[in-house]
Amino acid sequence: MPKCVRVRLFHGREPKLYQMRYRDEPPAIGQKVVVRTPRGLEMAEVRSEPRDVNRSFGEIVRPADEADIERFNVLREKEVSLKWWLRARLRPRIAGLKILGCNYTLDGGHVVVYYSSEKRVSLGSQVREIARHAGARVEFVARGPRDQTAYLGTLGVCGLSSCCSSWMQQFAPATIRMARDQQLPLSPEKISGPCGRLLCCLSFEHAHYKELLADMPKKNAKVCTDSGVCGKVIKLNPLVGMVDVYTEGGGVISVKKSDLRPKER
Repeated sequence: MPKCVRVRLFHGREPKLYQMRYRDEPPAIGQKVVVRTPRGLEMAEVRSEPRDVNRSFGEIVRPADEADIERFNVLREKEVSLKWWLRARLRPRIAGLKILGCNYTLDGGHVVVYYSSEKRVSLGSQVREIARHAGARVEFVARGPRDQTAYLGTLGVCGLSSCCSSWMQQFAPATIRMARDQQLPLSPEKISGPCGRLLCCLSFEHAHYKELLADMPKKNAKVCTDSGVCGKVIKLNPLVGMVDVYTEGGGVISVKKSDLRPKER
């Protein structure tokens, strides 16, 4: 098995890490290195200790020197300029097209243009003009709503950077059932992230909620308290172990789950 370290490529704000094999001494965590990927030479930052893996995404060519870093910074400025040029050129021509950003390889011979669109678009007719302006071979990569959020970076409902743009390595599947189990309102505005899809954190917390709900009464169950008040369960508060009961007298009371028992028929 090849010895590898995980590195972060500088593609937008995406936190995804890639396995890169190295030849001699392992690079230090935080060190900038030049790596060879299927696209060519790219700048990366080492983010892990060495490990044995079956497959690698590419290889580390050398530690980045001052010339590499200077070249990288020049290309980053060129990427920003190209992004705005593309937006000015393509938006009037192709409705609904959004140019997210660009990424040059370290030799400047290959540029990747990231874009998103609600409908399928054909950019083949634009390649020649863009390649002439960019001075490089052009590759277009479409991004879906979630990938777009990870690429650009956003704030989540918690007020922190969204998980997909700060640490997630792959998107977590989230379902409406998870929102129901967590007693959340099923309003799209409440359970959707900046990408317009269900919040990824629903899946992170679901296992804990299932554990808490295991010994709580079901919603709409008929129950009675130890003091003899009976009614129907209308809301569960699993984090504090409380249950809201709509009583037969027409009121609503909050009761500890340990103080409830099923109503006898």
